[in-house]
Amino acid sequence: MGSIADPGELTQTQPPPPQPPPSFDDFQRQTSLMTSCTLLWKELSDHFTSLEQNLEKKSAALKAKLKTLDFQTNTSLDELNRRESTLSTVLSMALEKVEKSKAGAILSVAQQNGVSNGAESGEGEVDDSLGVFLKLKTFCIRMDFKNFWGFVVVRKKELESLRQEIPKALGECVDPPKFVLEAISEVFPVDTRKGNDNSANNSNNNGNYDLGWACVLLLESLVPVLVDPMLGKKRMLVTPSIKEKAEEIAEIWKKSLEDRGGVENVKTPDVHTFLQHLVTFGIVKEEDLGLYRKLVVASAWRKQMPKLAVSLGLADKMPDIIEELISRGQQVDAVHFIFEVDLVDEFPPVPLLKAFLKDAKKLATSILEDPNNTGRAAHMAAKKEQSAIRAVIKCIEEYKLEAEFPPENLKKRLEQLEKTKTEKRKPVVVPANKRTRASNGEHVPPAKAGRLTNAYVSSFPAAPTFVRSPSHSPYHAGVPAYPSPPAIYGHGSRSPSPYVYSPEAYPGAPVTYPAYGGYGSPMAPAYQQPYY
Repeated sequence: MGSIADPGELTQTQPPPPQPPPSFDDFQRQTSLMTSCTLLWKELSDHFTSLEQNLEKKSAALKAKLKTLDFQTNTSLDELNRRESTLSTVLSMALEKVEKSKAGAILSVAQQNGVSNGAESGEGEVDDSLGVFLKLKTFCIRMDFKNFWGFVVVRKKELESLRQEIPKALGECVDPPKFVLEAISEVFPVDTRKGNDNSANNSNNNGNYDLGWACVLLLESLVPVLVDPMLGKKRMLVTPSIKEKAEEIAEIWKKSLEDRGGVENVKTPDVHTFLQHLVTFGIVKEEDLGLYRKLVVASAWRKQMPKLAVSLGLADKMPDIIEELISRGQQVDAVHFIFEVDLVDEFPPVPLLKAFLKDAKKLATSILEDPNNTGRAAHMAAKKEQSAIRAVIKCIEEYKLEAEFPPENLKKRLEQLEKTKTEKRKPVVVPANKRTRASNGEHVPPAKAGRLTNAYVSSFPAAPTFVRSPSHSPYHAGVPAYPSPPAIYGHGSRSPSPYVYSPEAYPGAPVTYPAYGGYGSPMAPAYQQPYY
């Protein structure tokens, strides 16, 4: 018998079953998987590359900031070292100046012991700028702020001379900041004058009319006196006690703001004085920037407002301020702010000036079409258009925009309006009655008596006709021209150059501020005149 085969041997020698051939679906799955892995790898690689680049950029930015901070730190340290090193010298100079002023004051008081009160109070004629300076210097040396204030407020006609001489005179004071605060205390922060009823008929030199121009003048004149002789405007010589006093005054003014009618109704001279007070004494507060912005926008037509806005820390908010002025129809005011902060590329001035003229023309047309104001509509419309044209011409000349906006056509239009205004003012000559027989006294029946059916003809003899003497005017006089309205429709500019239509042209008259009817009102001025 044969032997039985070993099962293990059979298993080892038996060939494996054949594997089924790979299908096309398996091939597609493997291909898709490889493609997905490739795409995922590329995505991850790009992501990490982007992260690396961002890290490099941030690292470079941080290095630049650190470098800038190091530079600023070194600059600040150098400035502090310089300030510290110059402090003793400046204090010595200040003490020497105080001692000199004190000696001068004592000598002046000794020399004035025999002088009458009238002479002491500054009464008498002062003919030239030297006389003005000497009189102001006398008051400053003696710290006589009351007579100093009285001397200034009655000389608004001599404004330019005062602007030049007051800073030099204030330099003779023992304590110039205190002197100025005491001098303006009668009207700032609160007007304490007796009978302050805004009456323009008060004959008192310190009467109840606006004296904000004098306050601003003194506060501006104080700035060069407070400048550090070695560091300039980087350090103002204001003592802590004076700064504290100035802050108290500013708080009093802010608390009385509601009594003045709020931000929108407060008088512009009060606003100007308050803002200049903050800048002069360096007491601007960051938490009050919102209030400063509202005050600047409300009084944007004042020529010093762009510079004050920058000094108040509003430079970063200038684009918003300019856009608000444009939306309110104050394009000319906006142009002054634009040039102050050099935003001409962002806000081209010529289209704004043309839009301003277009708006003024529309307003003049609406005034002419107003059925409730037919009497003076033509006069008011012409006044509105003239004011707008003058403002635009002034702006063009001030900022050298003639190449982009030639003013010749505007000047011709202005001459045309002036000519029309002059012709309308000529008296209308009414001809005499053609049926009058003044030469022989002959009776003349009524003009329409023969055509009336029920006309009554008297049988009594006619009354004699009186011949009028040539020295008397005829019964029919010419229609009088309408009087010119008060000059509240003037215009101005906020440039560093002086303004033509400034109230200083009429320094003797009290300055009043009529209620403003808003930019849509026909009575609203096209462009406010500069106050100071």
